[in-house]
Amino acid sequence: MEPEPEVLLQEARENVEAAQSYRRELGQRLQGLREAQRQIKESASQTRDVLKQHFSDLKGTLGKLLDERLVTLLQEVDIIEQETIKPLDDCQKLIEHGVNTADDLVREGEIAILGGIEEQNDKLWNFAKKAAHIQLDSLPEVPLLVDVPCLSAQLDDSILNIVKDHIFKHGTVASRPPVQIEELIEKPGGIIVRWCKVDDDFTAQDYRLQFRKCTANHFEDVYVGSETEFIVLHIDPNVDYQFRVCARGDGRQEWSPWSVPQTGHSTLVPHEWTTGFEGYSLSSRRNIALRNDAESSGVLYSSAPTYFCGQTLTFRQRSLPGPSWLSAVFVNGKEMTNQLPAVTSGSTVTFDIEAVTLGTANSEGGNVKLRVTIGSSNREVVFDWALEQSCGSLYFGCSFSYPGWKVLVF
Repeated sequence: MEPEPEVLLQEARENVEAAQSYRRELGQRLQGLREAQRQIKESASQTRDVLKQHFSDLKGTLGKLLDERLVTLLQEVDIIEQETIKPLDDCQKLIEHGVNTADDLVREGEIAILGGIEEQNDKLWNFAKKAAHIQLDSLPEVPLLVDVPCLSAQLDDSILNIVKDHIFKHGTVASRPPVQIEELIEKPGGIIVRWCKVDDDFTAQDYRLQFRKCTANHFEDVYVGSETEFIVLHIDPNVDYQFRVCARGDGRQEWSPWSVPQTGHSTLVPHEWTTGFEGYSLSSRRNIALRNDAESSGVLYSSAPTYFCGQTLTFRQRSLPGPSWLSAVFVNGKEMTNQLPAVTSGSTVTFDIEAVTLGTANSEGGNVKLRVTIGSSNREVVFDWALEQSCGSLYFGCSFSYPGWKVLVF
């Protein structure tokens, strides 16, 4: 029995929809495959260029160093030659002068002798007086060859083996960087960046995180340290940013290759303090407040209800002059037994809120109960806060007890 036409038509529509969905999925996978291929080809091309440029620079630097060393050694040869040859040149001049004097004396003596005793009596007499004034038995001392320099160059051929060993071990090609960005979490005015090590044989000593707007040309450092998580602040909402991380091996000076850049953005509105409040100065992004007036009331609130349940609200004390304050917790004016560590400069206090009761009135008279967790220095205080009615978002505030207090909110 053949199926009804309506059934066939429905099946045909379902098959068409399934084929369209299958085609879309294949298209997305094909796009991902092309991106992977492009990454391999572009990174390979970039790596070739980096290697060629590096070794070209290295050859130029080594050639320059060798030329400089050669010039230095040749100058040493010149100095030794000039300093040791001068006394010998002076001795040569003295000997040549003596030779000329002796030649003149021989000629005069031979002429006097050939003249005979009778006729050349004056010449013999003059020659005898001249010869008496010349020290014919005084000879200058000429140094032995073993006593004068014999220059040579001492060249250790083992440097070739040393350089060759270093060259053969210089540089590596890695198919993957040792660290990769694992997660990007949006925050109001910021993005939490988490990364992890993907090479088990690599021991990381420090990490280096950089970011940039996708429209910018250059990355900038935002964190260097041993942690594997960092919140990048001053993020504009709904703007794409790129992040990359590298690592420095234990005991090494150079940084590893960069991770594959990851793109992220925050759709959350940044927290801001209220502007125009007397006695307070705000940063350009209005997320840092400084109390500068001793007459101020000491309480500053947010400019809008930008905190939502399920988020983490963080206060970081940039500057906290004055006495150390115990972190007492009050709920509707009543102090709780549990306390947090003292708040000092650099301390961070976090608030996490989640709704736990919605509906009928509870024993405390509220229709909504929020569970609030306040954390500081690895300690937490948890309590339930009853509200008269449900609210989608909350304001926040901070009491600045002394001038000079500076608090960042994010």
